[in-house]
Amino acid sequence: MKCPFCTKVNTQVLESRIVENGDGIRRRRECKSCKKRFTTIEKVKGSVLWVIKKDGRRELFEKEKLRGGITKALEKRPVSIDLINQTVDDLERELLSQEKEEISTELIGKLVLKKLKKIDKVAWLRFASVYLEFNNIKDFEKAIKK
Repeated sequence: MKCPFCTKVNTQVLESRIVENGDGIRRRRECKSCKKRFTTIEKVKGSVLWVIKKDGRRELFEKEKLRGGITKALEKRPVSIDLINQTVDDLERELLSQEKEEISTELIGKLVLKKLKKIDKVAWLRFASVYLEFNNIKDFEKAIKK
């Protein structure tokens, strides 16, 4: 492992432990050259997911794009960043567990709506209004009644 401070490759692992969600290892390291300490997290590189858009285009799955949509829906709501991060991680894990290389935006949207409904109803409605393409107040009323 290359030291981020002096860029030498002579480092030693001082401590290793499993990351809290169990899908990685946190290692505390020390550079033998400059004696500075740093932390690395090792994760298994998952398979590549492709997202099939409504118009048929394919895009690589971007976790940050998912995080952005969820964060936008939860903006100014009493929900912690930790819960947002956990939700994004859970959704990514659920998508990967499908064991498919291609996932539709429809499936992603349904899974996000399901998670948001449990976390915050206002965020759920915000996300639904974009994902389900609400055009007028009646669309909001129908969603709320459901």
